[in-house]
Amino acid sequence: MRVTSPEIEPWGRVDDDGTVYVREADGERAVGQYPDGSKEEALAYFERKFTDLAGQVTLLEQRAKRGAPATDVAKAVKSITKQVESANAVGNLQALLTRLAALDGTVSELTEAQSQETKAALEEAARARLAIVEEAEQLAQQDPARVQWKQTSARLDELFAEWQRQQHDGPRLAKNDANDLWKRFRTARATIEQHRRAFYTELDSVHKEARAIKQKLVERAEALIAKGAEGIPAYRSLLDEWKASPRAGKRQDDALWAKFKAAGDAIYGAKAEIDARDNEEFQGNLDLKLAVLADAEPILADTNRDSARKALTDIQRRWDEIGKVPREQVRVVEDRLRKIETHVKQLEDEHWKRNNPETKARTEGLASQLADAIAKLEDEVEAARASGDADRLTAAIEALDARKAWLGAIR
Repeated sequence: MRVTSPEIEPWGRVDDDGTVYVREADGERAVGQYPDGSKEEALAYFERKFTDLAGQVTLLEQRAKRGAPATDVAKAVKSITKQVESANAVGNLQALLTRLAALDGTVSELTEAQSQETKAALEEAARARLAIVEEAEQLAQQDPARVQWKQTSARLDELFAEWQRQQHDGPRLAKNDANDLWKRFRTARATIEQHRRAFYTELDSVHKEARAIKQKLVERAEALIAKGAEGIPAYRSLLDEWKASPRAGKRQDDALWAKFKAAGDAIYGAKAEIDARDNEEFQGNLDLKLAVLADAEPILADTNRDSARKALTDIQRRWDEIGKVPREQVRVVEDRLRKIETHVKQLEDEHWKRNNPETKARTEGLASQLADAIAKLEDEVEAARASGDADRLTAAIEALDARKAWLGAIR
């Protein structure tokens, strides 16, 4: 026998013949038979059907609360409502219908909210695609001669990939808007590709001309190898031409430069062999010149112009008779000789300054004036001492000492 709570009126009953009824607002309705079991089992069977329906309603409420698409919720409400209205189940079917009716209001709210969200998403998608288009158009407006084509091509590929992602994952724009934006993007892309092809076509022409120029320079450089060291001046001129010539592309430039440099290495190698032979031959001259420098360096301590000049003339004669020294020692020994020659020149310059007639005349005139002033100041000093005027005496002595110092300086 089925036992029910005294506070809750049961929602169904079972006849003796096994017919099960559900209680509704307007009376009872037969929902089926369960002849092979007890009344409790019969009610439990049809109550489980009600529980399944209630579960569907609860699940739908949760979907609506999480913001499921309003159209999907509306379809589900309509479908489940139809099931509940004719359900062969025992339970508070009216409560389920009330909950489903409440979901209709939720669907309206969802529709409005999702409509706003959809509108905002469409506007954002339109802005995103417009930004892609405008950046592509900016790339297309660049001066082809100044474009960094590797970076520009990579960026255009990124923009196209982003466009495809927006098309695949983003909301679908209105057909006319989507077509207009795509046409603009396609036009910008085609312009960039056209400029890029024209640039590289011209660049290929420039590179071809540059390769021809540098190939001739290589041939001229290789022809100089037979001249050995004598070909160095001509090779240097060719090197200047190489630096002024256009680029032929990195790989071609590197290959041609390797040949050009190999010719130069051969030419300078011949000179290095000559220098090595000369260094060996001139090593004895170096020893002789070092001995001459040892004899010459005492001149640095000589302050007499005549004796210093005489000694230097003899040194220079001996120096020139010896001849060349090894190349790497030329500057070392020449700098030491220049130092001695500079010392002698300074002695001659000082002698000239002292004996220059104009300077001498000015000096003698100034010396005469100072001598007269000194004589007068000496008389002034004596007069001051005689008068006992201490201040006058001090001033006269200071003036006398100053004039004597000036006279000593010019003499």
